Amino acid sequence: MYIKRNIGWGLILRFAWKNIIFFTIYTAGIFSMYHFLDWKFIDIPFQPLTVIGIAVAFYIGFKNSQSYDRFWEGRKIWGGIVNYSRTWTNQVLSLVNDDHETKKILVYRHIAWINALRIQLRQPTSFSIKENIAVEKLFKKHAEQKPACDATKHFVSPEEYNDLLQRKNPATHLVKNQGLHIKKLLEETKITEFDKQLFHNTLEEFYNLQGKCERIKNTPFPRQYAYFSTLFTWIFVLLLPFGLLNVFEIELNEMSHHIKPWFIFLMIPLSVLVAWIFLTMEKIGSNSEDPFEGRINDVPMTALCRTIEIDLRDMLDESNLPEKEKPKDNILY
Repeated sequence: MYIKRNIGWGLILRFAWKNIIFFTIYTAGIFSMYHFLDWKFIDIPFQPLTVIGIAVAFYIGFKNSQSYDRFWEGRKIWGGIVNYSRTWTNQVLSLVNDDHETKKILVYRHIAWINALRIQLRQPTSFSIKENIAVEKLFKKHAEQKPACDATKHFVSPEEYNDLLQRKNPATHLVKNQGLHIKKLLEETKITEFDKQLFHNTLEEFYNLQGKCERIKNTPFPRQYAYFSTLFTWIFVLLLPFGLLNVFEIELNEMSHHIKPWFIFLMIPLSVLVAWIFLTMEKIGSNSEDPFEGRINDVPMTALCRTIEIDLRDMLDESNLPEKEKPKDNILY
């Protein structure tokens, strides 16, 4: 999640430089063919382009709205994880009639769960967005592509960690292990049957929250909306220079100002600017489709996991608490 109030131009250019160079060359080529080679037949009326532009703008607006809904749903789910994590720890501390070490195991296993879930959600899929090399280089520097169980190593016993190495879904097994531990505590009369029910209700909510995250992660944004939004945007921006040829020539014929010889060249930067605006609007939606990829617009799961860890270890009265996660390149992961 980008946390600086205004997005820096360095980051903007990371996303836009290829398109800016391409459309500058593309528009200059069309301009040269029309004015220097006298290919007057390549211009098209601007009125149909305005209709296409309006339609594309509405389509992009719909896509961006739905993409933001996916992001916001993901953020609400992780808000629920934060709240229920505190509830779980409070139940452990209040209801378990055992030594501090047992309570610590239950709380630390939960910290292992949130970190395993975070890394599982950040694994790339077949429909993950691919950016240009400058953007990919930035995110690769901060990426979390390691196995999910690696994040649990410092929070569970070596035996449990070795078991997780064999599992396809470590986060699921961590919640299962919590349930088995609760069952053992009941058998040892360290909790009551009513306490067990409270614990299992909370564990059920953890599975519900995990399932909601996995639903968003494993269900791509409907491709008919994502693909045709990109396709229609490119059709519009590729046709745009042909429509501006006629517009600028009409304006040129009506001018008597001394800047008349240079006015026609404004068609190139104006065309590039409009293309950049439309492509940027389309790309914003594409970058918000999958909120768990660990990119600039995504849910800051690493920071949330660290916040949960600090809160839970503080509830255990520990003093050597970790620091809050700091942003990297103004991006909070």
